[in-house]
Amino acid sequence: MADELTHFDESGRPRMVDVSAKPESERSATARGRVRMEQATLDLVLAGRAAKGDVARAAELAGIMAAKKTGDLIPLCHPLPLTSVTVTVTPDEALPGLAVAAEARTIGRTGVEMEALTAVAVACLTLYDMLKAADRAMRIEAIELVEKKGGKSGPWRRGE
Repeated sequence: MADELTHFDESGRPRMVDVSAKPESERSATARGRVRMEQATLDLVLAGRAAKGDVARAAELAGIMAAKKTGDLIPLCHPLPLTSVTVTVTPDEALPGLAVAAEARTIGRTGVEMEALTAVAVACLTLYDMLKAADRAMRIEAIELVEKKGGKSGPWRRGE
């Protein structure tokens, strides 16, 4: 497997993969995650009574900002010129909690999976931070790539 790891050279030293020979193409990735919480905490959010304000909008903004910083946060990850990032936080009474979804888009030589995943992770962390005074037992769960499009390997979608 070591010879398949592209982020290390022949001597085992880390390197950023050279993508300069790859053609540019439209690329997108969608990721999701969730924050499970007590029903009373979700009720605070739904009623707009969370002490720190509109936690869903703050988390959406944090996720977008994080996607733009992915190359600074993940070692050897290429900084990408993102053309679009959307993050949505929606209540999920069945959890109970908040579901987070993100989509990142670019026209480039490498994919945007890490940007979508980073957006979800930071949005979930922001929700935790803004609601921890009400519920320290919240759990961030199931952060995963849902779909990616573009590039040499073509489209991929998670099987349910």
